[in-house]
Amino acid sequence: MQVDAIILAGDKEGRALLPIGTRPMISWVVAALEASPSIRRLAVSGLPELETILPPDVILVPAGQTTVESALNGAAAFPGAEWLLMVTADIPLLKPAAVEDFLQRCQERPADFYYPIVSREASEASYPGVKRTYVRLREGTFTGGNMVLIKASALNDCASQGQKLVRLRKSPLALSRLIGLGFILKFLTRQLTIAEAEERFSHLLGARGVGVITPYPEIGIDVDKESDLELARGVLGGEAPVSPHNGGRY
Repeated sequence: MQVDAIILAGDKEGRALLPIGTRPMISWVVAALEASPSIRRLAVSGLPELETILPPDVILVPAGQTTVESALNGAAAFPGAEWLLMVTADIPLLKPAAVEDFLQRCQERPADFYYPIVSREASEASYPGVKRTYVRLREGTFTGGNMVLIKASALNDCASQGQKLVRLRKSPLALSRLIGLGFILKFLTRQLTIAEAEERFSHLLGARGVGVITPYPEIGIDVDKESDLELARGVLGGEAPVSPHNGGRY
């Protein structure tokens, strides 16, 4: 499966440039994707300052005002693409093996978009004490990943509906009506299944979505607080980045 990848690095705080080891955080993500055999082309949607640190074969496009706009800007760099892998710039622990495993698992079920989820057990087994936001479902306790594989043809519709959901986040009553009381009650009582969550969000976004359980917790460990930054620096501080020349390994 060959896909085009887009790194979303548009936050105005410039977190993509945070130093981890001897290089900026985004460089670890770029290296992991470039070392993944299934990634055909790579673009970054971000600030102009990133241009000086990106490899020459990586396309830089302007960031949007929102994450959705940044995703659309990135997609515009690949006209005619069939599949797009959207990845955030703040997962420096990402490994090529995690990317390849996720893409392979996505081929097991037909859908318009795929979203990785990681079990709490997998996260804590590999990174004891890591702090994540977890959701209790009937099948277990999970945290979300920081990438999504989506059909390019479904992106515009999903983006439009996604923007609607974002706008409603400040109106809990309206959002609850849209999501449905039954869904919310099942979630609160921990009776909600992965399949039910897939069905509901597929309806809300107007495209068939599938949750993919990945054994690679690195997909879900984003650097959004000091403890995450310390973890990433502890793991990567003395190691070389992945590259196409070292077999895609740390």
